[in-house]
Formats: sequence, C-alpha cells, structure tokens
Amino acid sequence: MSRNAKINALLLFLVAALAVLPLALGLGEGKEEPFTGADAQAEAAITELKPDYEPWFSPLYEPPSAEIESALFALQAALGAGVLAYYFGLRKGRRQGAAAAAAGLAAEGAGAPAPGTAAEAEAVAGQAGDTAGPAGGAVGAAPARTPGAGPAPEPGAGPEGGGGGR
Repeated sequence: MSRNAKINALLLFLVAALAVLPLALGLGEGKEEPFTGADAQAEAAITELKPDYEPWFSPLYEPPSAEIESALFALQAALGAGVLAYYFGLRKGRRQGAAAAAAGLAAEGAGAPAPGTAAEAEAVAGQAGDTAGPAGGAVGAAPARTPGAGPAPEPGAGPEGGGGGR
C-alpha cells in the first residue's frame, strides 16, 4: 500500500471515529436536545447566568423550524466546500499547466518538439515511413513547402497539369 493510500485510510478512519464515538460513548444522554449547536448551548448558559441579558443583535432571518435551520447550515457547508474544491482544483490545474509548459520548453531546448505542437505533429508524420507517398510525405498530405517559396500552385496548373489558362 502506498504512502498516500495509508494516509487516506487513516484520515477516513479518523472521520468515522469522530462521527461514531459520541454516539457509542453515550455523550449527550440525559439532555433534552443532546447534540445541539454551540449557539444554542451558549444562549442557554447566558440566560442561566444572567436572566435579564439583552442581545446586542438579532438574526436577519429566523428559520421557522430546526430542520430548516439545519438544512440551511448544510447548504452553507456544501457551498463552502464547493468553493474550496474549485480553488484547489484551479491551483492544481495551473500548476500542471506550468509544469507541462516547462516540459515543453525543456524538450524544445533539447531539439525535440514540444508535445501537442505542430512541430511534433510534423515530426510524427515524417517518422511514418511505411505510409510515405512518392515525395516522402504521408499519403494524401500536401507536399512540404519551404517558407518564403511563394504561393502554392493551384491544382491542375503548371506544365504537367494540362489546365493552363489557354
């Protein structure tokens, strides 16, 4: 088992333990609402210590039930996880793109064409010796042109084409 697989298995075990241990150990037994949030517990402690306490702020929106409040909290957590996943995925993609660009520059410097470029495609086509046509290029491919040699002749034109403008 690789090191990353061991770490992932350990993290999965820890998450499962965090979910199961409070239930298995009976934490929260004897309470009216055993697993309430910290906000509700703080409110109960404050009203117990100082019954005439007035809060400074009131919530902008008070959900009609605890189930809706819990669902909204879960939605907020899911949206936050999505934003984090997008950010880390974007960072990883940029890092991989930079690594690929660096590998392409290194390959170019060594004389080999960069992967995914037109130069690589030409090199691969030139290596296909068994599919070479009469001019040494791939069958069905246009003949290689030297840069700066002028415009390509039209098909059928020229001395052998027989289609001159007479």
